[in-house]
Formats: sequence, C-alpha cells, structure tokens
Amino acid sequence: MNNPVPLLDQVVSDLDQVLSADALGALSDADRMHVLRVAGEAFRRIEAVVVEATAGAEPGFPEEFGCRNMNELLQRVLRVDAPGAARVVKAADLLHRDVELTSGARLPARWPALRGAMLDGSIGIAGLLAATGPIERAGVRIGAADRLRADAELAGQARGYVLADAAADVAPPATPEDLKQFAQLIALYLDPDGSAPSDAEASQNRSFTIGRLRNGTYPVRGNMLPETYAQMQLIFDAQMNPKTAGPEDLGVMFRPSDEMDCDDDGANPFNNDPRNVIDPRTRAQKQHDALAAALGIAARHDDMPSLGGAAPTLVVHIDAATFATGAGAKFAVGSAADALPVPNSGTNSDSGTNSDTGTGAGFAAGWATIPGVDAPVSASVASHTACTGTIQRVLFDEGRIIGISVTDRIFTVHQRRAIVLRDKECLIPGCHVPASWCEIHHVTEHARGGPTHTDNGVPLCWHHHRTLDRSGWEIRMIGGIPQIRGPGWWDHAQRWRTPRATLHTLTRTRV
Repeated sequence: MNNPVPLLDQVVSDLDQVLSADALGALSDADRMHVLRVAGEAFRRIEAVVVEATAGAEPGFPEEFGCRNMNELLQRVLRVDAPGAARVVKAADLLHRDVELTSGARLPARWPALRGAMLDGSIGIAGLLAATGPIERAGVRIGAADRLRADAELAGQARGYVLADAAADVAPPATPEDLKQFAQLIALYLDPDGSAPSDAEASQNRSFTIGRLRNGTYPVRGNMLPETYAQMQLIFDAQMNPKTAGPEDLGVMFRPSDEMDCDDDGANPFNNDPRNVIDPRTRAQKQHDALAAALGIAARHDDMPSLGGAAPTLVVHIDAATFATGAGAKFAVGSAADALPVPNSGTNSDSGTNSDTGTGAGFAAGWATIPGVDAPVSASVASHTACTGTIQRVLFDEGRIIGISVTDRIFTVHQRRAIVLRDKECLIPGCHVPASWCEIHHVTEHARGGPTHTDNGVPLCWHHHRTLDRSGWEIRMIGGIPQIRGPGWWDHAQRWRTPRATLHTLTRTRV
C-alpha cells in the first residue's frame, strides 16, 4: 500500500455515518460500554497514525507548508492547542527512526517495543509519555541496554502481560497512570543514585510567592517540596474530613427520648448534610479555610518565634466612629479614636450574633486597614477579629497619642479545653471540624456584657465563624448548654435545638 489516505477517508466516512444516525443516545448500558471500548481502540490507532506521520517528517516539512515549526503545523492541521501539539511532537521524537545512509533503511526507534505497542493500539500518546518520562529524565545515567530492557517490560505491561515471566497470569492492560508508576520503579532500580541530583534540584526550585492584591484577594504561586506538600495535604484532609474514633464501648446502647427529633435509627437528621447545603464550599475554598485555621493554630503555639516580644499577632486598624456606628451600640469604643482590635496570637473573628436576638450585627459600610495589606478591608474584618482577641484603644489628639486602654476578651487555655470537651465539634450541625481546631465565639458579645466564660463560649470553625452574621444560623445559651436555630431552608419549624445529642438528652437502655 503506497498511499493510506483513501483508507483514512473511508474511516472518516464511516464515523460520519455513526454520528449522523443519532443512535448513540439511545444505547443500552451494555451497548454503550461496547461502543466506548471500540472507540478507544480506534482513538489510540488514530493517535498512532498522527505520531507516525509526524515522526517520519523531514526537518523542513513545516516550512514547506508555511509554518514556523511542527508545533504550529499540528495546531493548524489537527486543530489542537499548543500543549496538545507539543505532546504529539514529543511522542514523535521518542519514536522517530533515523535513516541509514548507505542502504536508506529505517533504523529502530529509541523505544522500539513501545512503538510496536502504539501501532497495535495498546497505548496512545498519554501512555507512551507516561511510560518513557521517568526513564528519559534519568538521561545518560541509564544506558541503552537497560533502556531497551525497560522498553520491553513497559510494552508488556501496556499489552496486559509481563514479558519477564511467561508463567505469570495475564494482567489487564495498563493505564497511563499504571505505566507511570511502573516506569518510576524501573528508574529507581536502574538509577539508584539519581535521587540525589533530583533532590538537590527540587530543593533549589522550592518557592512560595504572594502576588499583589487584586479584586480583594492575593494570588499565591509556588513549588512545594514533596514532604511539605504531604504535610499540607494532611492538614487539609484533617480539616475537611476529620475522622474520630468516637467514644469507647460502654456496653450500653442509647436510644433517643420521645422529645428528640431523630430518625428511626437514632440519628439526628439535622446533623447530616446529604445535599451539601450546610457547607456549599468548593474543595479549593475549604483548603483556603483549612490553611487559615492552621496559620492561626501555628501562631498561638508555644514554639512559634515572637515578633516584638509577642506572638505573631494580626492587628486590624479601624476608626472608632466607624467601629461604633457599624454595629450600633455593639462596642462601647468612646469618641473619636483609633481602635485596634488585636487577636490573641493570630486567632481572629467575630460573627456579631447575639444570643438574645439571634441577629447578626454586621457592618453596613466602612473600612479598616491591616498592616502589610495593600488596600483597605471591610470594617466587618475588625468585628471578626475582635471576637476572640483584645481590643486596644489608642486615643489621638492632632497626631499625638493621649491615651491607651486595653480590653481583654480571650478565653484562657483551661476554658478552651473545657469548651472543647463539652462540644466536641464546630457547633453548626453537619460540620465536623474538631473543636480543638475551632475558634471560640462569644455568644453574647463582650461589649453587651457577655462574659468570657464557658457558659458564653462555643466552638466555630474558621468558615462558620466568619459567615455567622449572614448565614442565618443563630446561637443561644440555656443554663450553660448551647442551642442553635437554623435558617428556614434548613428547618421550616425554626425551632431551637441542641446541636448534638448528649447524655442528658438521651435515655439509656442496656442491651
């Protein structure tokens, strides 16, 4: 066969018939799976045609058709983006076969076995790049003989069996991810000393940068070392999906009393969130909040170095008039002055929710400033910051400091431990962030006479603490026990409820 174009034209014509029949939408599950399998076979072979055609092109081929390079030509003829074209070019370089000068015959490709696996439809471009990447990165540290051995092993994996052991059971064809992992093992075996320069290069490339403020947020970019990433991922996983062992087995079973609003199996339906309506955050938003919580915990840790003789402390500056008018009589800050709410060791927030009214007294307008931040922030940040911190009032008279006063509103370590023991988790039903990671919220605000006492403190996670004033959740304390009332979409009856069942609200029945 001299010219494959007529055959490819027939393939295109046949595919047009398949797509024009409008039968794909009405397939049964079994037929749909069969279609996807056959389409995968065709897809990998089409990729092999593209790679082989590209690999056999002469250096001047792109210029002959008015393109600067092969990447531009592929973008135009395949209608792919630049990264897609680059993947084709890279795959073609791996399978390129030079021509022997004397005979004009094609020499073997750099990866002959994987080329064969691609031509018979066992792998596509993704599989080829995944299989060769880890070994190619080792460069000359892996010799030609070892590379060819790895080539044969990887081709066997791609086809679904192991060439090195003919008696081995047939395995399923490897996915690109499987091939990548297997190639990494081969690279570790063939290049045991390669990790040293790789580790040094990774260490040199580590970075963490914060861009300029834009649209109210700071863009973050960087390169994490693997161990740093792993530690960060553990923090994210712990914050977003905490797993607790639960209470020890006491040999008894607790059944809800008749007054409890529970399902037949004893579970409180208001503590579940099957529709993801209580916490609609995306994973990226949850990771941001988890990082914010981790920073607050780290700042107040005893091992954290001090700044200016104190733990790293977030300071929010706000004019006293704005602070007073923004929440009415919420804070008795006096006359014209600059109020500096200072949280304890990086802990900051306040919801403005009052236990008597249950309404959030957020700031309608106004601005505050934070040292080191390029632009003003909403005045509500000052309210949030003040809840778990200290308010320091600095009085100025024509630029001169004429007075300083401090109001401490921080829960002690012992109070915090007691609240954690009582409430176990974030008070919002459906949120299972452990209380030890939460911020302690004053149910009745300090400026309205609310004491910094265990009977007036509840744990709220970083997210729910900052959104309490606009989320519709209300909190009150009855005899030192917290109760919560949710928004109408959560509970149409709008009843005050104990967030989680305790020994006092359950009837104990021995098994």
